[in-house]
Amino acid sequence: MQDKLVTVFGGSGFIGRHVVQRLAAAGARVRVAIRHPGEGAYLQPMGDVAQIVPVRASVTHEASVRAAVADADAVVNLVGILYEKGRRRFDAIHRDGAGIVARAAKEAGAAMLVHMSALGADPDSRSRYAASKAAGEEAVRAAFPEAVILRPSVVFGPQDGFFNLFASLARFTPVLPVFGCGWPRVRGGRLDIYGDGGVKFQPVYVGDVADAVIKGLTERACAGQTYELGGPAAYSFKAIMELILRETGRKRLLVPLPYFIASIEAFFLQLLPKPLLTTDQVTLLKTDNVVSGKLPGLAELGIEPTGVEAIVPVYLDRYHPGGRFRRALRA
Repeated sequence: MQDKLVTVFGGSGFIGRHVVQRLAAAGARVRVAIRHPGEGAYLQPMGDVAQIVPVRASVTHEASVRAAVADADAVVNLVGILYEKGRRRFDAIHRDGAGIVARAAKEAGAAMLVHMSALGADPDSRSRYAASKAAGEEAVRAAFPEAVILRPSVVFGPQDGFFNLFASLARFTPVLPVFGCGWPRVRGGRLDIYGDGGVKFQPVYVGDVADAVIKGLTERACAGQTYELGGPAAYSFKAIMELILRETGRKRLLVPLPYFIASIEAFFLQLLPKPLLTTDQVTLLKTDNVVSGKLPGLAELGIEPTGVEAIVPVYLDRYHPGGRFRRALRA
């Protein structure tokens, strides 16, 4: 990537910062295309002077996208939203925006495009999020057939919005939810309220996802491929909640939450400025978020997946009663 110009849409986000850092380390010139360039200022020290340049662009605004990809050797699109708010709609961002970026990248003569989708992308899904992600993949393939599409499961890392969310909630609430457990039943003479532990995830480390982006940009064998990115193990929702409580040193009641109750709660929670849960997310939670095995993954990219237990404890310790430096203070 030495001296190559790479435009990264969404480069100031959770995954973006890791991608930008790797591109800079590889010697690339990085143009970070974001709606508010000031939010990308913290990225600049990751490279040499003027190596990382934030520019104003929105994937829904064609002129700004064309300007952002002008003369680019490669393009990365990491833009995505987890909930709809105002003008930020799933179809506008995930479908239309993806198509705009792909067409602009092709017209600009970029040699490669890496597009970030999501595990569970499905045109027939009842979830608007999942269906829009699938529509985005179709738009990308139509405009840029050799693009590399990545479908990660839940991505974890120090700034993630999943493990950090529930660890933070555990500080204030006496209970944590377990989605997808079904109805309680008697098994072996005992009441089983958790079943198989609810919906399953295969969390993937953000560093591995960023490495996959770089592989997609640099290895010709990746062209035109779609990769499912999952970690080395799948976890039930209950197992994840237990891990969070264990690593934060807290004891909380885990409550099975039937989907119909979750939908009622989500109806009100989605009205918050930053929703904790939406009805569309409840729909999404009805399907396991694990790799299918039908598509290539991290192994085919030559990346050894990093386990949750190796990373999550390092950044969840700040949620422990007494804080991160509790042992030092007691000493």
